[in-house]
This record gives sequence, structure tokens and C-alpha cells, in this order.
Amino acid sequence: MANVANIGDVVEVVTKKETVRGVLMPSAEKDTVLIKLDTGYNMGFLKKDVQKIVVVEKAKESIAAKSGATGKKEISYNKDLPTIAILHTGGTIASKVDYRTGGVVASFTPEDLLGLFPELGQIANITSELVAKMWSDDLRFVHFSLIAKKIEEQVKKGVQGIIVGIGTDNLAVAAAALSFIVEKTPVPIIFVGSQRSSDRGSADAGMNLICAAHFIAKSDFAGVGICMHGSENDDECVILPATKTYKLHSSRRDAFCAINSGVIARVSYQTREIVFVQKEYVHRGSEKLVVKPKMEEKVGLLKIHVNMFPAQFDFFKNYKGLIIEGTGLGHTPGQAPNPECAIHKKMYPAIRKLVDAGCVVVMTTQCLYGGVNMNVYDKGRDLLGLGVVSGEDMLANTAFVKLAWLLGNYKVADVKKLVGENLRGEINVQHVYTEKFVKG
Repeated sequence: MANVANIGDVVEVVTKKETVRGVLMPSAEKDTVLIKLDTGYNMGFLKKDVQKIVVVEKAKESIAAKSGATGKKEISYNKDLPTIAILHTGGTIASKVDYRTGGVVASFTPEDLLGLFPELGQIANITSELVAKMWSDDLRFVHFSLIAKKIEEQVKKGVQGIIVGIGTDNLAVAAAALSFIVEKTPVPIIFVGSQRSSDRGSADAGMNLICAAHFIAKSDFAGVGICMHGSENDDECVILPATKTYKLHSSRRDAFCAINSGVIARVSYQTREIVFVQKEYVHRGSEKLVVKPKMEEKVGLLKIHVNMFPAQFDFFKNYKGLIIEGTGLGHTPGQAPNPECAIHKKMYPAIRKLVDAGCVVVMTTQCLYGGVNMNVYDKGRDLLGLGVVSGEDMLANTAFVKLAWLLGNYKVADVKKLVGENLRGEINVQHVYTEKFVKG
């Protein structure tokens, strides 16, 4: 069969039951013929069931057509359109299928982007740059500083907006970190990801990018935000607040949701209409760029769970800061109401030891909705007495990057004060009851 068709050829696979057209792909199973359908999904056939494979189109032609490659063709500049810089850090947001290997590879040039998503060229002049190629699991604080440096460079070049393409698993954390690092910005900085890879029929990269670009081009918003699907349908994207967003689902396209907050705006994919939900926001050009990229490395995050040991707190003895993701209104074990939990008597001394050593310890809650209130129960009051600082209704990951940023830029006494203040919309001064608080 290898002499009949080559990897990357558009072929028709003929069996007794059906004839199916697709791109011939490499198969990990020796007894299987694998093709990629126009829908983006793969389909396999046992070789013993295949009567023949008919080559419809050779690989050289099909790769160009399927991948959207534009070669070295120069992109013309349109003076009537704004310029948007797209910064890449990896993820599936700018990936395409490699028909030689069958895998998904990253493409970072403007030509590749416009080949994949030609609608972008009708919205703005596109420039792009690779910051770092990685999974978002590999992000470190230094990468946030690198992204901030590239943002600063692009703003100085005069771009009207910036899109940061990033893996979705830590997209919200990265957006929160940059919202503190970029203290002020005259242009919008929108984080965009993709839950589904580009070789699938349900890919969402194109729609997310197009809606983000349109929002930048046609609104007067300035600040850091997130643009992702607003529902499972291809109807609209939502612009989400960077410090209040959480990824609620591992694979759904509408996985991202604003917690204890609402969306900033909605962008219709069909009509391109932009509807602002939040009426108060920083307007474009009203502020000059201020970037403070320093972050303290020795900051930790500890989740409270059953069957804990004092040594888990002792681990952070040399850390400058610690976020505790506590239970309920902000609690940890620390009392011994029965003999079985006698070891809990050592918890409070372990926490006090951290505080006395100069570690800033901040309490958040495991609950996504609501906030910390350490004055309700005696456990909370005990922790306040130990020197633990309330994190109010901050998401634990937001509190984590905020504390690292504060410790990198301010004295400890100021950090203890600022960590509980609302700096970038991360803390609600007043909680408003909402009857339905979980994404349906």
C-alpha cells in the first residue's frame, strides 16, 4: 500500500461497506490505515478490510491547502486598520496539522496566522513573536517577566493592542499575574487560548482569536483581560476579568468563568457586535504604560485537607510568603476536640513559627464562590491571632501571584496591608447575592 499512496496525500479508502475520503496519516498500528477527515477527526481501517486506496491529490498540494500555508508571500500593510501584536507562549492557539507526522505543530509567523485565520487580516494588521514555546504547566515567574518585557516593547512600537496566546491550563493564572505586573496600560492586553486542537472539527482557536482581535480593534477598553468561548456553541466569546477568572472544566470550550464577578463584555462571532456588561473600565489611552516585573520566587500555595501534619507547614520555613487555601470561611486544623486529632495541637505553633520568621501568610478559601471571613468562628479568630492575613474573596491562584508580585516590589509591612486591598479587581468590597452561582 505504501507504493500506492504516501503520507499527506488526499486519498479515498475503499472497503466493501464504504468509500471514505481523507488525508493519509501515519499510523502507530501496523495493521491500520489512518486518514484525517475534513471534519478534523481521524478514522482508521484495518488493512485486511481495505480493498484499495485511490490517490486523489498529492501531498505537496494538499498540505498547502489543508494547513493554510502562505509561503513567503508578503503581507500588505493597511493604514486604515489598527496593528495588533500576537505574542506566543505555546499551547494549541496557533497550531496546525503536520501532514507528514500527523501531529499538531506550532506556527508563529504572521503569514501562518493569516493562512490559518484569514479573517484576522480584515480586522487588523498582524505582527507576531514567539516569547517561549512551552506547555502552560511549565510556566515560572520569570516567564511572566519575559511576557511583560515583550508587551513593553510592543507598546513602545505603537501597537493598538496585544494578544497573548497561551495554554489554557494556566491561562487564568498568567493573566492574573500580568494584571499586577502591568500596573497601567494604554492598550488592551487580551489572553487567548484554545481548548480544542486545530485538527478537530470543534476547534475554537480561530473564533477566540478573531473575537479578541475584533474587541481590540473596535472597543476603547484598556487593561488585561481574557477572551474565550461564552458557550459550547460558536455564537459568542466573552471578555473576562483577569484576576477573577477560573477554568471550571478540563475540555469544554466554555470552560472559563468569572468567579464572584461578571464578564466585562460579550463579542458576537456572527455579527461582531460588542456589548459591554461592565460599564466601568479603564479607557484606551487614558494611562501611560507602567510595568513592574519583579516577583518573589519563594512563595508557596498550600491546600488544606483532612489528615494533615505540622511538617506540611514546616516545609515553607524559608519562604517569604504562603497562601493557604483553607476550608470554608478560612480555616485550618488547629484544635483537638478528641484524642484522634491530638496532632492538630502542633498546627498553630507551626503556623506561628512561619509568621515569626517573616513569612507573610495569607488565607483564602477552597470554595470558588464567596470569600474568607475569619471573624465568624473561633478557628478563624485563632488564625488572625497568629498573624494570618485575610485574603478576602481572592481566588487562591490570584492571591498567589499577587503576593509574589507584592513581595517583589514592596516592603513586608506594606505587603501585609496591600494584600488585602483591591488593586486590580481581585477583591470585591461588597458581595452581591446571586441565585445561580454555578455555570450551567
